Amino acid sequence: MEKSDLNTTWQMPPLRQVLGVAGAWLVFIGVLVISPPKGMSPQALSTLAVVAWAVIIWVTEAIPVGITGLIIPMLLILTGALPKMPDAFAGFTSHTTYICLGAFMLAAFMKLAGLDRRIALTILEKFKVDKADKLISGMFLVNFLLALLIPATAARGATLLPVVKGLTKLFGNSTAERKARSAIVIQCMVYATMICGVVVMTAHMPNLIMVNLFEAELGYSVGYLQWFWLHAPMLLMLVPLYYWTQWYFKTKSVSVPGGVERIHIIKEELGPTTRVEWILLGLFCLTAVAWATSKGVFGIEPGIMTIVVLNVFFIPGLLPWKWKMIQENTAWGTFLFLAGAMSLSVAMSKTGLAKYLADLAEPMAFGHHWILVLLILMLVTHVIRIGMLSNVAAIAFLAPVMVSLAPVYNMNPIPFTLLICDIDTFAFLIPTQITVGVLAYSSGEFTMKDYALVGAGTMVMAMAFNVLIMVPWYALNGFPLMR
Repeated sequence: MEKSDLNTTWQMPPLRQVLGVAGAWLVFIGVLVISPPKGMSPQALSTLAVVAWAVIIWVTEAIPVGITGLIIPMLLILTGALPKMPDAFAGFTSHTTYICLGAFMLAAFMKLAGLDRRIALTILEKFKVDKADKLISGMFLVNFLLALLIPATAARGATLLPVVKGLTKLFGNSTAERKARSAIVIQCMVYATMICGVVVMTAHMPNLIMVNLFEAELGYSVGYLQWFWLHAPMLLMLVPLYYWTQWYFKTKSVSVPGGVERIHIIKEELGPTTRVEWILLGLFCLTAVAWATSKGVFGIEPGIMTIVVLNVFFIPGLLPWKWKMIQENTAWGTFLFLAGAMSLSVAMSKTGLAKYLADLAEPMAFGHHWILVLLILMLVTHVIRIGMLSNVAAIAFLAPVMVSLAPVYNMNPIPFTLLICDIDTFAFLIPTQITVGVLAYSSGEFTMKDYALVGAGTMVMAMAFNVLIMVPWYALNGFPLMR
């Protein structure tokens, strides 16, 4: 490219990005130069500086997210938060990271074959979908069925990613349709996946952490059906979330272009399912089964199982695409983004930053009415989760703390722990707080701003639901909050 071409194509970046970069580095330096507060280690302070930098950059979208995934471990090393490279880059060796990479590559295969579009059209045709909202309702049912079969929210999100991306392709690029696409991805991939995960004990790893903790520390065993019954009202959360996102994105009147008839016509135009599509559908099912059974049946961690299954995809002659085509359709930037966020999550735990933030909660909540105690601790949980990606890591840290704190507030540790830790499921301010949020963000269908604003409303509703509905429900089933 000639120099003159560069001069004509270069444009001043948006002010938001310029201010984002400047603000992120100023806050980063400002945190580093202060003395650590009492009880906070220098390493935890350094981690806090990196967390602040990352959050500002992510919210303002000032730097490509994939690059932030590489910068975060670098900052952890240079600031002394985690000076050893294996610790600072821990997210790059996480099993969850490679589940997501497998999901991105699977989505690339399905996109190249057009299978994502065929699956999407089949779902719409079966549910007789003519509106965006009806599509979302149908996908809620799909999410619940998957929750019974696939025991990890990340794996379910990975399974849904190509399907949801295929659904969004049916809509055009008008303002209303773009908003509808945002609502579909956020509700179908994030909200429904997480809520159904809370209800089914085996569908969400944090559930099992709490079940094991109750048995080990309190001598109380919670069974599969008992867990489901205790959490069944959480499914009702889908109703206010449905109407809240409908109002926020103004999707009530958004129709699927052409309606049911158009869906049928487009599906017929695709013709019969090809040999390659059948092979890919079989591999898709194989991947879902592998994710669902890897740990329990084979004793293999799901990240390794993902790589094992990917080997099958690349058997010479099985599928027609060259590596370059797959590479161009894989969300490598989101993969780096995820790995960097996972590294930051590890740093918060290893340096004691997460524990320091949790310890602040005890005096803040002590002596208040039980409702205020719950709300304060829920808010503190959400603050802690801004810099943490993994639900598993968050609950592994939070649950023991809550079991210990319950007697301090004269509360029953089982409902107390469930109320605080289940609210962690609704950490919806930025996509990096949960893995399915990162998967959803890879679709490119929503902005950080929209995700944060609709997510903030969702979090408020979840806290109110827990206090007003779940507290009396637990008491009705033999677990009163107050002793």
